[in-house]
Amino acid sequence: MTALLTALSTADLRTDTALAASLLALNNAHASELSWLTPDTLMHLLDLSRYAWRTGGADALMIALDETAPYDNPNHRWFRARYDRFVYVDRIVVAQAARGRGLARQLYEEVIRAATAAGNDRIVCEINLDPPNPQSDAFHAALGFGPVGTSEIHGGTKTVRYMLRRLR
Repeated sequence: MTALLTALSTADLRTDTALAASLLALNNAHASELSWLTPDTLMHLLDLSRYAWRTGGADALMIALDETAPYDNPNHRWFRARYDRFVYVDRIVVAQAARGRGLARQLYEEVIRAATAAGNDRIVCEINLDPPNPQSDAFHAALGFGPVGTSEIHGGTKTVRYMLRRLR
C-alpha cells in the first residue's frame, strides 16, 4: 500500500498546531534514536531542511538537509568534512501503530528520487551503535547503505555509525 506523502514546512506547522504537536510527539517518542526536539528546534530544523515529508496525520516523518545547511550538529559536520555534496537524512521515524506498511521505505524512495533529480550522488545518515539500533541497521543495509565511519558524540554518551548510499 502506498501512503500519501505530504511535503512539510514551518508554515504548515504554524497553521496547524495540532499537526505540529503530533509530529513533535512522534519525534520525541523516539528521542533516544533521533534526538529530543522542542517546538522551536523542530521549526528550526524544518527551516534548514532540503526535504521534509510526512505521511498520514503523523504516521511517519523524514527530514533531510544538504551540505549547505548551517546545521550545528556533530553528524552533519562529520559528513561536511568528508564530502562536497550530499543529502543528509537527519531523522526518519514511523509511529509504532503505522509500522509494517512500508512508510519508511516510501520516504527513502522519495528522498532518493528527489536527490537524484537534483544531481546529488549520495545520501548519508547515521545509525546508533551505542545504544544499538539493529532494526535500523538491517533496514538501511536493505536499502543499499554501507558504513563509512564511526564516532562518539555527545560527550561519549552515544556512538554512531555513518552510512552512505551512492545514487549514481
